Amino acid sequence: MTQTIYQVDAFTDKPFQGNPAAVCILDHDMPDRWMQSIAAEMNLAETAFLQKQQDGYALRWFTPTVEVDLCGHATLAAAHILWETERLCPDEIARFWTRSGLLSASHSDGMIDLDFPAEPAEETVAPEFLIEALQVAPLFVGRNRFDYLVEVNSPATLHALKPNMTLLRRLEARGVIVTCRSGDPHYHFLSRFFAPSCGIDEDPVTGSAHCCLAPYWALRFGITQLTGYQASARGGYVTVRIENGIEGNRVYLGGKAVTVLIGELTIAAMS
Repeated sequence: MTQTIYQVDAFTDKPFQGNPAAVCILDHDMPDRWMQSIAAEMNLAETAFLQKQQDGYALRWFTPTVEVDLCGHATLAAAHILWETERLCPDEIARFWTRSGLLSASHSDGMIDLDFPAEPAEETVAPEFLIEALQVAPLFVGRNRFDYLVEVNSPATLHALKPNMTLLRRLEARGVIVTCRSGDPHYHFLSRFFAPSCGIDEDPVTGSAHCCLAPYWALRFGITQLTGYQASARGGYVTVRIENGIEGNRVYLGGKAVTVLIGELTIAAMS
């Protein structure tokens, strides 16, 4: 007995860019400890575990160290695999039951749109060691249920960041989103995402962070459709659209994906 596992580069149309995620489609329940062990073995930002249900798929996400409540790039990777393996027809909606409720994905002309909850940040006072860790003078500091959001003054400042990960691990948050206006006319805003407490010093492209970035920049630009670029070493772009106006409560995240590996887990690894 073996279990197929896929590795997908998400939020990119080129292999070895974007954010890699593993996708494992299970035929039956597996223990949490097993899923966490597989995620640690894959050692990617996220491993997604799917299991067919009557009305869609149960979906869970694991980093190498913890299970998380919301993940965009691994959801995009999971939807991509469902269509690529013909488990879903090209025009069929992918429905996922998750710890963040029902999420869905649609597929058109090679682009995948994820229907996710908006996660706006409310302005807050930054913990002293957050600013110390980033070594920047922020224009804005906010917080949502997952992360801190920090706006900096320029792309040069964003690119030059070398955060103190030891200090960032002290935050009582999943991670820190750092963002700025883009100097590139192809993108409205840039971002980077740091989550050392989840075993990810810097995430290449973070879909769930754009659930926060979308409402933040929509209000500042006064528009509901924007494109962001996550300026990590691998890099990747995410299109965002706020549903029902600038202050709407749903965000559509758009991106592409490329399968780069198909492998088999042996029964020994599953025992």
